[in-house]
Amino acid sequence: MINIDELKFDEKGLIPAVVVDTVTKKVLTVAYMNKESLQISLEKELTCFYSRSRQELWLKGETSKNYQHIVSITADCDKDALVVEVEKDGPACHLGTDSCFENPVFVSDKLQSFSLQGLYALLLGRKENKPEGSYTTYLFEKGIDKILKKVGEECTEVIIAGKADDKKETIYELADLTYHAMVLMVEMGISVEDVHKELASRNIIDVKVKQEK
Repeated sequence: MINIDELKFDEKGLIPAVVVDTVTKKVLTVAYMNKESLQISLEKELTCFYSRSRQELWLKGETSKNYQHIVSITADCDKDALVVEVEKDGPACHLGTDSCFENPVFVSDKLQSFSLQGLYALLLGRKENKPEGSYTTYLFEKGIDKILKKVGEECTEVIIAGKADDKKETIYELADLTYHAMVLMVEMGISVEDVHKELASRNIIDVKVKQEK
């Protein structure tokens, strides 16, 4: 890891910090830090920035309680910009939105991004609006028993494909299982963040177990 003194702050003593949600990888905001605010961020493991308009330090969440817990800070190749991955307690934007970046300028018709968060949001919309002709709508209308049955069926399909050592088919069936598992998550009110936190806690336990051996 590099030292703060190796970072290149601009002529005003500032360095841009791109804040990213560690779960969704969504850009939450872009702010600035000086050496003092960066040092505070490291000590508290909470984002602290320098306000160029007010010309003072501000700890994110000090007033709103929407703290940003730092997971990692990474400098770019020139060491003059930072990416700060965080777990957030609430909206990142002062307008109350999840991210400061909510105004699309361009969306490609040919290339589309995919994320589990995006899929979850789509499934949530299906549950709330139930558009006719949608397979997802069908599952939600049939209820928990049907959803659980499909999860079980897809688990079996994954096992069969894996046992056959068919990589392509296994990937296909894993995708089906993931989709149906996420339908179950929406039905039960389980978020992607809930599962992420559970996996993260198990990783810590696993590390401890390995250290004890």
